[in-house]
Amino acid sequence: MKEAAFILDHDLAPFVNCIYTDENFDVNGHTNIPLYADGYPGIMFQQTENDFFLLPKNKKLSELFLFGQTLAPVSLDVKGLYKFVVIQLYPFASKYLLGIDPKVLNDDCYDLLQIDYLNVESYRQSLVQANNLDEQVSIISDLMRELIRTHKVSENDNIEKAISIIIQNKGQIKIKDLLDKIYMTERTFERNFMTYIGLTPKQFSKIIQFQSSINKLTQATYNSLLDVGYDSGFSDQSHFIRTFKSYTGLTPSYYLNHLSNR
Repeated sequence: MKEAAFILDHDLAPFVNCIYTDENFDVNGHTNIPLYADGYPGIMFQQTENDFFLLPKNKKLSELFLFGQTLAPVSLDVKGLYKFVVIQLYPFASKYLLGIDPKVLNDDCYDLLQIDYLNVESYRQSLVQANNLDEQVSIISDLMRELIRTHKVSENDNIEKAISIIIQNKGQIKIKDLLDKIYMTERTFERNFMTYIGLTPKQFSKIIQFQSSINKLTQATYNSLLDVGYDSGFSDQSHFIRTFKSYTGLTPSYYLNHLSNR
C-alpha cells in the first residue's frame, strides 16, 4: 500500500491518521495483503472484478467497510484487478463513527452498506462514479461526518490524550506513569479505554511497541535482531520473538528476509 499525500478538512483531521491507496492491473494476479496489528482501524472502499476476502476467516468483504483493531494475523486476499483507498483512523474514531463497542470489531470488519439509518448506498454509488482519489476521499469524508452527527458520542479527551502519549512513547510507558499525566484512577482509565478503543491500555501499548519494532527491522542502523528488540523495549530476544510472532505468525528474521521489502 502507498501512503497518499492529502490535506484533510479541518473538522476530520482529529479522526484521521493517514490515507493509503493501492491497485493492481494484472488480470491474472493474486494478491495477499497482510494486516498486522498497528493500533489503527480504518475505512476501506474497494473495487474489483472478483471479491476481496478477509483471511483466515475467508469472509467476503463489502465494497465499503470499516475494519477494527487487528490482534491476530489476518490478511486481505483478492484475485485479478483491483484498486482501493483506505482512510486510516485514530484508535478512538470507530466509536464516534458507529457508536458501538469497538471490541466487536477486533480482527473483523463492519459492512457499512448494512447500515439502515443512513443512505450509505448513495455514497457507494458516488464512490464508484468518482474520477479520482480527491473525489473519493471527499465522499468518504461526508459519510464520516454524517455518522458522527448521527451517533453524537461524547468526547473523551483523557483517552485521546492517553493514546497520543502511548504512540509518542512507542508503547514504552508504564500505566502508572501514564495515569500521572491524565489524572485518572486506574479503574476508571481501564474502563474508559476499553469502551472507546476495544482494547486494554496494556494491549494497545504492546501493539504500538510491536509496530515500532517492525519499523526498525528495515532500518540499516541496526546490526542485529537483538538490537531491534532491546531498542523497542523488549526485555530479551525471546520476548521480542514471541511478541512478533503472535502478531504476524512469523519470526522477525523470516519477516526481514522475505517480506520487509514488499
